[in-house]
Amino acid sequence: MTFVVKIIEHQMQPQRKIIHVDMDAFYASVEQLDNPGLRGKAIAVGGGHRGVVAAASYEARKFGVRSAMPSKTAKEKCPHLIFVKPRFQRYKEISNKIRNIFHEYTDLVEPLSLDEAYLDVTENKKDIESANDIAREIRKRIFEETGLTASAGISVNKFLAKVASDINKPNGQKTIHPTKINEFLENLPIEKFYGVGKVTANKMHTLHIFKGSDLKAKTLEQLEGLFGKSGRYYYNVVRGIHNGEVKPNRIQKSVAVERTFWDDINEDEEIDEKLKSLSQELEERLGRKEIQGKTLMLKIKYKDFSLYTRSKTQELYFENAEKFYKTAKQLWELRPFNKAIRLLGLSLSNLNTEEKKQVSVQLKIPFEEFDND
Repeated sequence: MTFVVKIIEHQMQPQRKIIHVDMDAFYASVEQLDNPGLRGKAIAVGGGHRGVVAAASYEARKFGVRSAMPSKTAKEKCPHLIFVKPRFQRYKEISNKIRNIFHEYTDLVEPLSLDEAYLDVTENKKDIESANDIAREIRKRIFEETGLTASAGISVNKFLAKVASDINKPNGQKTIHPTKINEFLENLPIEKFYGVGKVTANKMHTLHIFKGSDLKAKTLEQLEGLFGKSGRYYYNVVRGIHNGEVKPNRIQKSVAVERTFWDDINEDEEIDEKLKSLSQELEERLGRKEIQGKTLMLKIKYKDFSLYTRSKTQELYFENAEKFYKTAKQLWELRPFNKAIRLLGLSLSNLNTEEKKQVSVQLKIPFEEFDND
């Protein structure tokens, strides 16, 4: 009886219209937008003579250059690759413009990062019936107002929208209509499932799971035995079941700032300067969001990539950049090694946001028909 009730409850849940918007090679595209001399060329944001690639242009991707790839490997794959220093303030500036566009259509916007977000447009401010039309209009607005292109995925839940947004990249969109969900998922290569990483995909391949239909053939018990708690997630999503709501008011649990240096640093004056700069930036971020915290953590990544963190918690909230700096200096003095570092970071947690109750309202309205695309 319980099983039957659960099926009925699932069927009675109103289908939503979810859009996942993903900017195309965002950091690299911004650099090419601002510097016409870089347009049409293979560029990588970050990296340089050391470090890793933060983002790669589509021209660089043709040679196999990917984000998180060591710069040395990227240069080997693409000898004419141009490295560009990241400008995160500029990326944030454009990201804010894009989010303002989103909010003209719906208040149910859940940013995942600077360059992607979920939008619930089941009910929208412009009373546009077709989610597909909304996505197309948003992409057009983004291009007109920023000069950048975006891709979009449209379907009945976040999982499907996320998968769909990658189908027609760059500068395209894909709708997975409710009547096409099963067919789409059964034919989808397993490595294309959001939440299936490279290691898991390789394990699935050894189990002769190559596409959705192979995954769907496994029972819940089999998947939980093979993949633990993730087994239930795989069992559900291959059947198009994903009930996560778009959450515009996520409770923020920490705020962080960090810097990866072009060259390793080890001089006291340099360290002092960087800690002051990070403290000031952290204060600015907190001020804009009216956030306070009681736990400050210092993050150090050394030249050999070893990582060290140390934190301090106090009864009262940290007040300003001066307090951040003084505490960061104390934590710095406690470091176990006196060797060159490649990254410094400060983060504040134990925030006042965790004391505030968040109210989420799910819209209960009928699902309007999608357009096919």
